Amino acid sequence: MKRLFRNALAAVGLVSLLAGAGQVVAQTPPNVLVVGQIAEPKSLDPHTVTATNDFRILVNIYDGLVRFKDGTLEVEPALAESWDISGDGKTYTFKLREGVKFHDGSDFNAEAVKFNFDRMLKEDHPFYDTGPFPLSFNFASVDSVNVIDPLTVEFKLKEAFAPFLSNLAYPTGLIVSPASVEQHGKDYGRNPSATGPFKFVEWQSNQRVVIEANPDYWGGAAGLEAVVFRPITDANTRVAEMMAGGIDVMVEVPPDNLATFKQDAAFTVAEQAGPHVWFGILNTKSGPFADKRVRQAANYAVNKQTLVDNVLQGTATVAAGPIPPAFNWVESSVSPYAHDPEKAKALLAEAGVEKPEVTFYVTEGGSGMLDPVTMGAAIQADLQAVGFDVKIETYEWNTFLGRVNQGLDGQADMAEMAWMTNDPDTVPYLTLRSDAMPDQGGFNSGYYSNPEVDALLEKARTSTDQAERGKLYAQVQEIVHDDAPWLFVANWKQNAVTTAVVQGFKLQPSFLLNLHGVTKQ
Repeated sequence: MKRLFRNALAAVGLVSLLAGAGQVVAQTPPNVLVVGQIAEPKSLDPHTVTATNDFRILVNIYDGLVRFKDGTLEVEPALAESWDISGDGKTYTFKLREGVKFHDGSDFNAEAVKFNFDRMLKEDHPFYDTGPFPLSFNFASVDSVNVIDPLTVEFKLKEAFAPFLSNLAYPTGLIVSPASVEQHGKDYGRNPSATGPFKFVEWQSNQRVVIEANPDYWGGAAGLEAVVFRPITDANTRVAEMMAGGIDVMVEVPPDNLATFKQDAAFTVAEQAGPHVWFGILNTKSGPFADKRVRQAANYAVNKQTLVDNVLQGTATVAAGPIPPAFNWVESSVSPYAHDPEKAKALLAEAGVEKPEVTFYVTEGGSGMLDPVTMGAAIQADLQAVGFDVKIETYEWNTFLGRVNQGLDGQADMAEMAWMTNDPDTVPYLTLRSDAMPDQGGFNSGYYSNPEVDALLEKARTSTDQAERGKLYAQVQEIVHDDAPWLFVANWKQNAVTTAVVQGFKLQPSFLLNLHGVTKQ
């Protein structure tokens, strides 16, 4: 352990340049991977967080009952070796992997699975107060979790729910150790224990999270000795650290630097399309955006193609609505809003508003936020060109989330946001449904409400026919596009860069960062 800490500290601090040659000599130690993260994690409790930044760490410490198959969004066994689904789609029975232990030495079994989901879903559970659990919406269809025997667990659903397995594969479905939750209570997020390929070692705030290989992992020991996750919020600093050898992996490379890394043999760039949407939440409850015409005017005012081509330098496409094109079985015929400043001005005139004042929340960085400060400034300029008066307020990521997630009413008119998702249901259900308002535990921070959208979402999530679901989500896309509760901006192609000594690294369509098979020479 002492050696691990020496290596981890060396990985954090030592960088040198090869004198006179202009080449970089990485000082990170052999087989300890140092990852440059975009922000400090909020917690290491997977049930209490929402950010992909946190999930990238968590999927290396934890397992779920199922997981996404490598390179796909298809579900495969993990802690559950197999499962059966009843004919009516309302009962899922999982056979669990035998002999698995949590990192704290306690047994993984059906009782542990029941503890995890009861903790999130039952207000009378003794550890429900270790929440809140903001994405427990993913399992709202669960009526009960029943222990059949130590290695068999049954989920009874209130109704058929098509995304259930996919939601179990998402990080909110990762399994925590009941013994460690009982020991640490509300401090569990700083003292995590799970069954995954790496064990938690330490978390030094604003410096590093260190994890070490679990030699007893049921899926075989990891190729790395340890991983150090360093929060480096400033994109330029992350790039400088990458160039200087202070980190081995950098996620979310700024578009300005992507070509440079691609042209340098010392680095390898990974890219992967995935289900991502970058948008501006509009406050539909109060202020200028309570009027649909003003929301549409904003969408016509902003030149999204210029954002994608110039700011993001071709690393994204223009978004048309809340459902990303990565879900190609959703047959959406909706086209993105054209850049039409004159139409924007006409809509503002029709709405009877002159120089509408807008407070716009912008974040310094964050999961999937791409280049949020530059994008915010470009959006501000385009809105002001058609008559809006836009004031930007910029916040650090976790502070930003705290403000936005409680709802924009009384605070702001507009806020940047991005989601990565695993099913076309997830983003609209959690952010656009009438019953997903912030005071009800949802993420509808702009207070959008349309009963027709609500009904379509409910029908789509209970259908077991993917073709039917595709048609229903296409209708959602069409209605939401017209209602314009968001400024629809971009769908991103994720990227990362590694040093040449890193082997086996790949990005996943899920946007998660699985390091079990990675090695470093």
